Amino acid sequence: MGRAQEPSSSAIARVPAGRNISDDRLLVVRASEGDDDAFAVLVRRHSGPLLALAHHMLANQADAEDAVQDAFLSAWRRLPEFRRDASFSTWMYRIVTNRCLNTLRRRPPALPLDTVPELAARNPGSSPPRLAESDAATAALAQALRGLSPEQRACWILRELHGLHYEDIAQVTGASEQTVRGRLFRARHALKEAMRPWR
Repeated sequence: MGRAQEPSSSAIARVPAGRNISDDRLLVVRASEGDDDAFAVLVRRHSGPLLALAHHMLANQADAEDAVQDAFLSAWRRLPEFRRDASFSTWMYRIVTNRCLNTLRRRPPALPLDTVPELAARNPGSSPPRLAESDAATAALAQALRGLSPEQRACWILRELHGLHYEDIAQVTGASEQTVRGRLFRARHALKEAMRPWR
């Protein structure tokens, strides 16, 4: 008997009432047998962190949502390939990261940091100076992240914002742990230099 059709967007969005399944592996087995509701639970369970990852990597909410939706559709189609002893979340991180890296590689290169004009300060009467400085520092960090290579950005976000271990990042990115450590070292150094005026 063949695979069920792809789940509709409404099936992906809903989480069935009365389910209390805590094991992703069981949900994956059920989903691979065509259970839309089991896959909907997986989507609901993992979409938040995956959207955060995609948004940090792409710096665009619409692109992030597209990347995650494409990743879940790809996962649905590829469920028979999923190794049952693997982590579903790590597998999804890898699919989303690859989608984001492909999107970033298609984009035109980022402007060098020294060509980006300084942000205009807010009207001092409308907000406290510290808030304005904090906002400017946050914007500077976001700009510095965009200045990293896509691979460095992925490693830094997975480590610093999502707390993945080096081994997990290696699995997600398809690189060796040594390569991951090298990318993280270069990313941290670049960000430290970019943020020097804010220290």
